[in-house]
Amino acid sequence: MTAIRITGGKVHDPANGVDGEVRDVCLQDGKVVAEVGPDAGRIDARGMVVMPGGVDIHAHIAGPKVNAARKLSPEERREDPMDRTDLLRSGTGGLVPSTFVTGYRYSLLGYTTVVEAAAPPLAARHVLSELRDTPMIDKAFLILMGNNQVLFELMRQSGGAVGAGGRWIKDAVAWWLEATGGYGVKLVNPGGVEAFKQDNGNVHSLDQAVAGFGVTPRQVLEAIGGAVHELGLAHPVHIHANNLGVPGNADTTLDTMRTLSGRQAHFAHLQFHCYGGKPGGQIRSRAPELLEYLSSHPEVTADVGQVMFGPAVTMTADAPVSTVLRDLGGGKWINHDTEVETGCGIVPYTYRARNYVHALQWGIGLELFLLGQNPWQVMLSTDHPNGGSFLSYPKLIRLLMDRAFREDQMGRANQRAIGRTALPDGLDREYTLNEIAIITRAAPARRLGLRDKGHLGVGADADVTIYHDRADREEMFAIPRYVIKGGDLAVEDGELRHSDDGLLLSSRAAFDPEVSRVLAPLFGERYTVAFEHYPVRDAALREPARIVEATAR
Repeated sequence: MTAIRITGGKVHDPANGVDGEVRDVCLQDGKVVAEVGPDAGRIDARGMVVMPGGVDIHAHIAGPKVNAARKLSPEERREDPMDRTDLLRSGTGGLVPSTFVTGYRYSLLGYTTVVEAAAPPLAARHVLSELRDTPMIDKAFLILMGNNQVLFELMRQSGGAVGAGGRWIKDAVAWWLEATGGYGVKLVNPGGVEAFKQDNGNVHSLDQAVAGFGVTPRQVLEAIGGAVHELGLAHPVHIHANNLGVPGNADTTLDTMRTLSGRQAHFAHLQFHCYGGKPGGQIRSRAPELLEYLSSHPEVTADVGQVMFGPAVTMTADAPVSTVLRDLGGGKWINHDTEVETGCGIVPYTYRARNYVHALQWGIGLELFLLGQNPWQVMLSTDHPNGGSFLSYPKLIRLLMDRAFREDQMGRANQRAIGRTALPDGLDREYTLNEIAIITRAAPARRLGLRDKGHLGVGADADVTIYHDRADREEMFAIPRYVIKGGDLAVEDGELRHSDDGLLLSSRAAFDPEVSRVLAPLFGERYTVAFEHYPVRDAALREPARIVEATAR
């Protein structure tokens, strides 16, 4: 690592109140520092925009479902190869790139930290192995707990409480993080996936019990969401609410938010969860209502999950959704269970501008961005690759920053759908560069509890992206002039100059070791994997890592 002075650039560092000021940024030994010596290397950034490295709070880049999706579309991989060079490993691209290409292409976009948003704990070895193979970016993964039968049994025994009678729930959550090397906790369709496994039905109410377990989605939310909150994990419970994509699901989402009222929570891909209408009918937007709730509850945040017109791959632990999409798409698909813990579904899919539902989904996502008044609460994502590839982020940024371009794209979409959103009603907001820096960097890093990420203050990681200040914002954000990762020049003018492994980020909270005595017999009843073999102890997978310690509330 060398010392570098970035000089003359317009710096956008909203976490530190810097909005386009021309100032120097100094880097040394992998960190932002106050000053460097006269022998430091120099990058002349005059006329350019300087931001922290991008942080993607919600994507799908590693694990069994991602690997299955790669195998499902071999034609894409054949059409988008990346050749081996003296610096880079070979790989394939497409909507679900191979591990090496995922790291390279995120870096080429100016992203330096990415979170895999949904991993079965049982598959932690697989996830860790693929993340280890993903270069250039720092990465973390969230473990799925919303349909875990062992946790259901602990909830049943304690009546769902996290306090005195249910203290083992909190210890179990902390144990699972330690056992897997995970960073945070994800709840996908809590209770609903297990119900679907039983009878192909769905859970439409948070108070509808999961047969055979005597617990409800509300109890799952309260118990696990409460445990994560009390443990003080760096990232709050990360929720994919029930009834994704179903008309009328805004009621479920609002009920879920109220259930966790007063506790920190992050809601994933909110666009898919803010629909009005009745089940079986046409959707309509209720984005304004959800934004109103967010504005009065600063403890709650969300990422959008923007739909982008064109090809996508839906991959989710929400098996019921995948079954519906299979019926709509009529093509290749995969749907399977993960023992005792969750489900999984994968469906290649195409969002079409002239399709009423797809155009409405596109418009609702933009409503969430453009009607919301607090960019620190509503962050950029496409739920890669569910709503679109992460490679579409530059186009999404242009939609937010360029009203004329947005209106042109609106004109190409289904007009009946667009007419049912707020987009034609004089919604002329254009994001500023500082707001883009918030939703792609500062806010995700803050919500993840990554104090060294998403800003350029002294002590921050030396992850910096420098852009030409182009009028065409899509072109600007698609090809950064420079990307510096950990203090080393990684990208220059769209070419990779340096490759490293990146860091694995994990979270840890204290727990009573006696929880093993409670969990072991439950594993014996439910799992085919022996309790003592379940934790990942392979140092080659788990280390070196940066561990973020919890601070108990």
